[in-house]
Amino acid sequence: MSTPTTVWNLLAKGADAAPAIGAPERKTLDYAGLRALAQKTVADLNALGIGRNDRVAIVLPNSPEMATAFICIACGATTAPLNPDYKAEEFEFYLSDLGAKALVVEKGSASPAIGVAKKLNVPVHEISWAADAPAGTFALPAASGAKPANPGMAEDGDIALVLHTSGTTSRPKIVPLTQTNITASARHIAATLSLTPADRCLNIMPLFHIHGLIAAVLSSIGAGASVYCSPGFNALKFFGWMDEVKPNWYTAVPTMHQAILSRAGRNLDTIDRNPLRFIRSSSSSLPPQVMAELEEVFKAPVVEAYGMTEAAHQMACNPLPPAARKPGTVGPAAGPEVAIMDLDGKLLARGETGEIVIRGPNVTPGYESNPKANAEAFTNGWFRTGDQGVMDADGYVSITGRLKEIINRGGEKISPREVDEVLMDHEAVAQVVTFAMPHPKLGEEVAAAVVLREGKTCTENELRDFARQHLAEFKVPRKILFLAEIPKGATGKLQRIGLADKLGLGAGV
Repeated sequence: MSTPTTVWNLLAKGADAAPAIGAPERKTLDYAGLRALAQKTVADLNALGIGRNDRVAIVLPNSPEMATAFICIACGATTAPLNPDYKAEEFEFYLSDLGAKALVVEKGSASPAIGVAKKLNVPVHEISWAADAPAGTFALPAASGAKPANPGMAEDGDIALVLHTSGTTSRPKIVPLTQTNITASARHIAATLSLTPADRCLNIMPLFHIHGLIAAVLSSIGAGASVYCSPGFNALKFFGWMDEVKPNWYTAVPTMHQAILSRAGRNLDTIDRNPLRFIRSSSSSLPPQVMAELEEVFKAPVVEAYGMTEAAHQMACNPLPPAARKPGTVGPAAGPEVAIMDLDGKLLARGETGEIVIRGPNVTPGYESNPKANAEAFTNGWFRTGDQGVMDADGYVSITGRLKEIINRGGEKISPREVDEVLMDHEAVAQVVTFAMPHPKLGEEVAAAVVLREGKTCTENELRDFARQHLAEFKVPRKILFLAEIPKGATGKLQRIGLADKLGLGAGV
């Protein structure tokens, strides 16, 4: 069989009767059923006038249906999964920016995305499913038989997935990922983890995020393995799901691993009954102490990976035994080529610190309609990650800092400028700068320094409640400091980097 370069071809690996998609308390969908669902979904999309490279925004709860909607829609169109927790104005920005051809929601959904879509004249399609149907089975509404410009299954150069990445000095950028990009990343992850049809993943990651979509779902499907989709992360239910689903691996961000460990002591019997082959961690730095505790409690190797949206997730990963795992590193290249580059575009020797750069089949062809960002991001065919790092003599990469000012809150990337702009809308606020402050579990938390208008008053709670009306909860500042003046750099610019230390927040909260 030739190397699959489309999602549809990736589905060919699984045996007809083998389990593909499951969920707690649901029947499992096998590969024959998944392939039939994909074919029907593409035909139904075509009948709705939606074809290859047409963008379908997906706003669904974490569920097996979210997983199959992503897989099946990607077989014949472009998927654009959005965080269901966004507020109306966030949906308005993303749906407008994407140029969405349609919005898919759950039947009966009360999402503010629906009202926004109607305002923007974006057709809304409610998908439905029966509780007693195999997990992930869904139906699109019947259509009139419109004709799309490009019907049929997607081809390898078509865009399979579009996600936004936040920027501090500019609006969020659209990252288009081709069929080739995401299938290459799925194959890279499957190879790194030695996935086979016998493997069973428990997905606890959100499925509007590159980590869950590619590392848990698509890597499993590409290996002919199975993935069981939880309704979202819940540390209280995790061990019950382990007993029911009997997974042999899961992938998560460090904060989830820590929450699982906090309840592991009273669930040791469950862990013994359901031995894991390995545990994967990505999207944020895993403290070596947490890695050691996970390995001790679960008696399984923990592999830390390094990923980002522009690479369709995985770039480097610590290998499974018997190869060496090095805590504190993100391992060697695991798919694309990885190198270290200086500011002038020269590749550096091992042991020298510079910017981590990548190139390979999983790397986006470039940001959409953003020549300035592309000129800054690509040098001599290498993509600049914005992360500073060093590669040791064995090729293992350590991330030593971030060159960008993006706040990385437990794997969720937040644009400080977006938060600035919301807070500046408050009548009492004259000046604001949002920045990252250290957090013992999340790595970073959102903080803001605010100067009030003369004669105006406002409390921290009032300003936080105001932010909640316009921003998803994870973007709302945990700490707001009211200052007479915000510290400035030598040139008079407000500087985010180092502000936490200057304001005495360097030790975290």
